[in-house]
This record gives sequence, structure tokens and C-alpha cells, in this order.
Amino acid sequence: MPDFLSDEIFSDDTLYTQNESFVTQKVTSETKNMRLDKFLVLSFPRYSRNQLIRFIENDCVKNQNGERVDKADYRVRLDESFRIFPPQAQPAIPQPEKIDLDILYEDRDVLVVNKPAGMVVHPGAGNMSGTLVNALLYHCKDSLSGIGGVIRPGIVHRIDKETSGILVIAKNDTAHQHLSKQFSAHTVERVYQAFVWQKVLNETGIISGAIGRSPTNRQKMAIVKTNGKPAVTHYERIAVYQTGPASYIRCVLETGRTHQIRVHMASINHSLIGDTIYGIIPKTAPEYLRYFPRQALHAGFLGFIHPITGKHFSFEVPLPEDLAALKNFLETN
Repeated sequence: MPDFLSDEIFSDDTLYTQNESFVTQKVTSETKNMRLDKFLVLSFPRYSRNQLIRFIENDCVKNQNGERVDKADYRVRLDESFRIFPPQAQPAIPQPEKIDLDILYEDRDVLVVNKPAGMVVHPGAGNMSGTLVNALLYHCKDSLSGIGGVIRPGIVHRIDKETSGILVIAKNDTAHQHLSKQFSAHTVERVYQAFVWQKVLNETGIISGAIGRSPTNRQKMAIVKTNGKPAVTHYERIAVYQTGPASYIRCVLETGRTHQIRVHMASINHSLIGDTIYGIIPKTAPEYLRYFPRQALHAGFLGFIHPITGKHFSFEVPLPEDLAALKNFLETN
């Protein structure tokens, strides 16, 4: 086992669009003295007047000086401008669903599961059912109520929808607090396996680069110079293959940022096979690799201190069937 540790407490799942804000044009001689709600309708036809009135009444509108304007009948003045902050829609409370779980360990405090690729960890836009949380609510009944919030009950950390591997779930508030502290203190051991494009030349390496939302595409993350969070990824080469060409690597994170491994490996020209967001596919790659249906990333090892007993627990699962088949293809072609 490598001796560097991981703290992927809020890593990567579905990327959620952050609250956007929108600015009006300045009030002109033609629109001065108009009611604020009517002026906003002219500026933002995508919203109904009733919606805009609700925004105004709920402190979602500010003038150019950053002052709240909370009266729909406010008469706008020449050269004024306004910024609206549409509130995010409140997601529905997730419902229990009978979904099979690959449970590696369970007691009254924690649950350790092997999440399959294709399963979202918790509900979000476009994924309100079929998630790990829906399955946990059915499996654990009422014991998860309120633990970690209504939308993420029991969830201490997460991985992408298309990433497979191990997750630990807290079954009560005490366990949740203790596990969260371990992730924050970087004492939880998490090791990933990945298949990447091109031959990785160095046996080991460290990638450092702050990660934040891409300034050119808000649906992607990127290494950024400003407004990013520090991120460090350690990688170790396991094998290289002529086919592809490609490499098999092991990654350990010092930090847990959204899409960290995917962004960092892509930054050194070794994007993950199957990653349609960050990947650059070699034109000469075999069709099997070019159309691999998900990013080839697996959270195969998890180690932590039991939040109640203090005992060190560790779990390891082999590559799932699809990644094992990918490995076999690379080794035999």
C-alpha cells in the first residue's frame, strides 16, 4: 500500500450548476419610472412576471450598489441596473427503493458498499431515483433519517456515477461526524485503479494543480489559476500496453476535488479511457477502446478507523467485470 492518503469527502458525482446571477441593462429614458417587476420582465423574458415578483419578495434582486430591492412596485430610476439571483429549485425528498446492494460490511454504525458503475450516489437534477441513497433508505429503513441531510442521508463521500468502487456510509450522526473528520484530516486511505491513454513513462509521479470550475465550460472542472481548490494526485504505473497505446495505473489522492483524477491525468496527456468529457481519443486506437462505455476508473481500496470501536478497517475489491475485460483486451492484443 502507498503511504499517501486520501480525503475524497465531497468528490465527484453529478456536476451541479451553481446559482447563476443575471444583470439587466441600465434603465433608459424610455423605461424610467417603470415598476421593477415590469422592467425585469423586459430584461428576462424567460421568467414570468409572477416568478420575478417572487424573486423580488424573497430578496433575490439587488441594485447596482448591492442593495436589496424587495418591492415589486419600486419605480426604477434612470441609469439604474439590477442583478437577480434565481434560487435553485428545491429537490424532492428521495424515496426508498428496493435496489440490490453489494454490501461488504455492515454493523449498527456503518455500512460499506461496492457501488457499480452507472449508479448515482445521491439524487440530483435528472437523477431523482435509482440512486445509492434510494437503495440505502430502503435497506436501512428509518435509521438514516436526518444523517447528513435530507438529500444525502448517510453519505460521507461520493464518487462519479460512472466510477465503480467502495463507499462507506454512516448509519447514525455520531458515525457521520467521526468519519467526516477522518476525511477532512486526510486519514482515510483510498486507492483507485485507472486505465489511461498513452504509455506512462515514469514509474511514479505527483500532479499538483488547483481545481475549479472551468471558466469556458461550467459543466467541466479544470486546473485553474484563480478560484480553485488545492489538489494533489499521486500515481503509480502498474503496466503499459502497446494496444491503444495505454497504461494501467494506481492513484491516491491527498485531496478530494470534483473529477480530480480525471482532470489531473488529462492535464499530463493521460486522460482516462472512456472519459468523454476530458478524454482525447487517439485516432489509431482500436474500436473497443474508442467506444468503451464509461471512464475506466475504480475505487478499489478503502481504509478507515471505525467511528465507534476505534478499530482499523480496510476493504479491497477486484476490478469489476467490464474493467477486467478491458485489462484482458489490453494484455492480449
